[in-house]
Amino acid sequence: MNLQELFHMQRELDRYIQSNRNVEESVFRKKVLALQVELSELANETRCFKFWSTKGPSDKSVLLEEYVDCIHFILSLGIEKGFDSLEQWPAATNEQDLTELFLSAHQGVGRFAEQATHEEYLSLWQTFGALAKALGFSYEEVLTAYVEKNETNYKRQQQGY
Repeated sequence: MNLQELFHMQRELDRYIQSNRNVEESVFRKKVLALQVELSELANETRCFKFWSTKGPSDKSVLLEEYVDCIHFILSLGIEKGFDSLEQWPAATNEQDLTELFLSAHQGVGRFAEQATHEEYLSLWQTFGALAKALGFSYEEVLTAYVEKNETNYKRQQQGY
C-alpha cells in the first residue's frame, strides 16, 4: 500500500486541528500517549487477553475503526519527526498471537517515544502490519476505513469535538 496519500491526508488534518485549536507547542508526547490509548482500546475490543471471559471480540467494523484510529496517530507521529517520505507499508515480520502483538506494539510505541529514529518508526509500521494481518484486515480495507475516519474527524472538529 502506498502510504503517501495517507500522509498527505493526515498532514492536512493535523494542520487543520492545530490551526483551529491554536496549538503552538510540541504535541509529540501527547500523540504518543494517544496512540497508546487507541492501541489499548483496540486490544480491549479484540478481548484477546480476557482469558476469564467467554464473550467474543467486537464486530470487525469496530475493530477496524479502532485500528484506523491508531494509524492516524502513527502517521501523525511520523510527520512530526520527518519520516513522512515512507512510500510503502513495510512488510510485517511478526507472526505472533494477538496478545504478544499488542505487547510488542506497546513496546514499539514506547521505544519510538524515547528514540524517534527512522528504524524504530519502520519497526512500528511492521508491528502494525502484523496486527492488521492477525485481525484479518486487508490494506484496501484499512485505506477505505482511514479515508472514512478522516472525514469523520473533520466533521468532529467542525462540531466542536
